[in-house]
Amino acid sequence: MRIKIFDSLPKDAIDIRTEVFVDEQGFTEEFDSDDLHAVHLVGYENDKAVATCRIIYNGDGSLYIGRIAVRKKFRKKGHGSQIVRAAERFIAEKGGHTVYIHSQEQAVPFYLRIGYADTGKCDFEEGCPHRL
Repeated sequence: MRIKIFDSLPKDAIDIRTEVFVDEQGFTEEFDSDDLHAVHLVGYENDKAVATCRIIYNGDGSLYIGRIAVRKKFRKKGHGSQIVRAAERFIAEKGGHTVYIHSQEQAVPFYLRIGYADTGKCDFEEGCPHRL
């Protein structure tokens, strides 16, 4: 998968996130002010945008990878872990070393498999449980 990095929210990321989070999962508040200052990554397979995520720098120096989405047809092929690893590399190149993922509860096993630890901190976005 070829990955491109953007300083502003690209149409390909909008399309993937709309397809996954709005159309498939029913979220209505998918896009927020964090998109304005986030770095956005989009993964392409044969020139088709298939995966995306964003990186947010918090005021306390921590970094968050979020809005990780893979189009349904392309899941279970390693694209999710590839986009996360690309975000980690970008963060490391910029001098970051502590990374958090704010994940839907149902996706926690995936993040545990790729090396993240569950902090036990839980909250809700649009009624959906999330973990840090």
